[in-house]
This record gives sequence, C-alpha cells and structure tokens, in this order.
Amino acid sequence: MFGPQVPTVTTPEVGASAYLLDVREPDEWAAGHAPGAHHLPMMEVPARIAEIPEDGDVVVVCRSGGRSAQVTAYLMQHGWDNVRNLAGGMGAWQDAGRELVSEDGQPARVL
Repeated sequence: MFGPQVPTVTTPEVGASAYLLDVREPDEWAAGHAPGAHHLPMMEVPARIAEIPEDGDVVVVCRSGGRSAQVTAYLMQHGWDNVRNLAGGMGAWQDAGRELVSEDGQPARVL
C-alpha cells in the first residue's frame, strides 16, 4: 500500500515567509544552505519533531529531493498538513540562482 502523494513545491514558489527545513547531514549544511533555513538532520526528525511548526508553510529540503520527500511523508503521517517537499532539492535551489551561505569558511556550495 502506498502512502499519500507527497506534495512538492518548486524553488520559485518558495516564499520568503516559508520555514525551510534542511534535513541534510551536518557536512552538507556547513558547505552551503539557504539563508534563514533551519537545520534538522533527517535521522533526528523523530526525536525533534516538536521543533517543526504545524502552521505556516514548511518546505523540506535535502540535496536532490529524495530524503526530504521521506521526511515530508513522515510528517504528514504524524499530522502535519503544511509540509511540502522542495522539488530538486538544494541543487535546484542553486540552479535557480537563490542565495547560499556556508558555515565552513569556504564559498557556499551544494555537496
């Protein structure tokens, strides 16, 4: 049995007020992420689920969209109805010319 279709959003559709939930690993986050994003590695989501807003737009992002789709489905199964997966992940974000910031002193990049 398949779960509900995971709703997606494209980079141009992500508004300034969206809560961007980055579920990549710490090294990926440090290399480059969207300004104002919130880092919560995928494997920590079950333990830290209360940190994720239940209202407003929540956009889940990873490198290419696979892990974030899993997290989006997980959140939907646990009652979140305001979550969407970023189609194409941080690769699409970068390709669209959206801003990236790094935490490691190197130019921002997507690992």
